[in-house]
Amino acid sequence: MLTTKAPWADLDLPSLVDQARELTDQFFPREILFAAPSQKYYDTGGYRNERRAFRTISVTGQACALRCEHCGTKVLDGMMPARVPGALAEIGAALVDEGARGVLISGGCLDDGSVPLDRFLEDIGRLKEKGLKVLVHTGLVRREIARGLKAAGVDQILLDIIGDDRTIREVYHLDRTTEAYRESLRILREEGLSAIPHVVVGLHFGEILGEWEALRMIRDEGASQLVIVALQPLPGTGMAGVRSVSGDEVGKVLAAARIMMPDMPISLGCARPAGPEKRSMERWALRVGVQSIAYPLPETVAYAEQLGIRIRYHEQCCSVLN
Repeated sequence: MLTTKAPWADLDLPSLVDQARELTDQFFPREILFAAPSQKYYDTGGYRNERRAFRTISVTGQACALRCEHCGTKVLDGMMPARVPGALAEIGAALVDEGARGVLISGGCLDDGSVPLDRFLEDIGRLKEKGLKVLVHTGLVRREIARGLKAAGVDQILLDIIGDDRTIREVYHLDRTTEAYRESLRILREEGLSAIPHVVVGLHFGEILGEWEALRMIRDEGASQLVIVALQPLPGTGMAGVRSVSGDEVGKVLAAARIMMPDMPISLGCARPAGPEKRSMERWALRVGVQSIAYPLPETVAYAEQLGIRIRYHEQCCSVLN
């Protein structure tokens, strides 16, 4: 597949953001959700999460066949393991007793790019019966799994969308093409599931490469919402030493996403590097007019107040907007 250059790549960022803001104001109220999922402590001085409302569970523990360059299974370390059927339902019941209101079910991938969920569909249904909001990270999804998740009543499906074949091979170590990701979105839509695609800015070793194509696929196939995150070089991974993407690069992708999909809710997700570029990403997100930001900096909260944006908080994923 040949990746075409994004038509917005050379445009002036402030003017691009102004175009995006005009569209945001046509379709959305001037408000924002600041999300602070409870797997991470968060305290701005004005809001502190309770550390119990939302948890993340891995159905593979720390195991993953792909060992992607940007993750190397490190992302799985902080998840609660539930590797056998029955364990997931038991953990869910305990979490409900502790006051949890939602869970994200995730895990490492098999060598075909999917998370092995088939053995856990009954458990997932039991979590819903207990009143939990259930989000599931599927990886590439087969139709029979999508149907099982629909029958279980899951609230949202989260999956990365990758827009360049080289990134799929070199970062994910996966022998697939972008068409597999497009097909996953199509399957989720056809089976009536709420798909929340994620686009990782700088996923190709810090280079902006497939982001434009990923946005095009999402626009063409449709989705309930869009989450934009940024490459976070993690120690001990194949990308530990790569450059972090800039706030301007993330701002440009956010603005382009809004222009391409004017009425789609957009979030700036939790994965993004620390430091001054994080502050820049969050300020651009506010100016574009995203619907939620995960773990915003205190100065971002102050900037939202300065812009006259009404603020809400909750302790679940940024894709949970109500």
